[in-house]
Amino acid sequence: MDPRLRGDDAKAVRVTFMSFPPRRESMPFIFFACWTHERYAAMIIGTLRLEFRLHGVFSLKEKRKSANSLKQKLRNTFNVAVAETESQDSHQILVLGVVTVSNDTAHVHSRLSKVLAMVEASTADELVHADMDVFGA
Repeated sequence: MDPRLRGDDAKAVRVTFMSFPPRRESMPFIFFACWTHERYAAMIIGTLRLEFRLHGVFSLKEKRKSANSLKQKLRNTFNVAVAETESQDSHQILVLGVVTVSNDTAHVHSRLSKVLAMVEASTADELVHADMDVFGA
């Protein structure tokens, strides 16, 4: 690694590409390199796995309607990524994965806890299992 590129801030390095045979003018290109130290590299990823048992659902179409409603509500309210992750062929079980990214561990915990509280309070479906993980903390 070039010692000139180390440091706390991004530094621009001028790189010149030359053609062969060399032309009269070369093509300058600015390359931005940034090496971050561990104290600046803060990307905290929080995941929440929600497993529901759906009572009164007898087809995949009804399951999809229920899942899409809940996913849209979570996306709009908390600005999180939500996807159905497992048991997609079973009409009685719904497993959702919820993900959020921040640079603050407390913010990730707070947001996922609020998601879990809203899901527990607002859905008529039985929440069988909830598993929260935080990476990068």
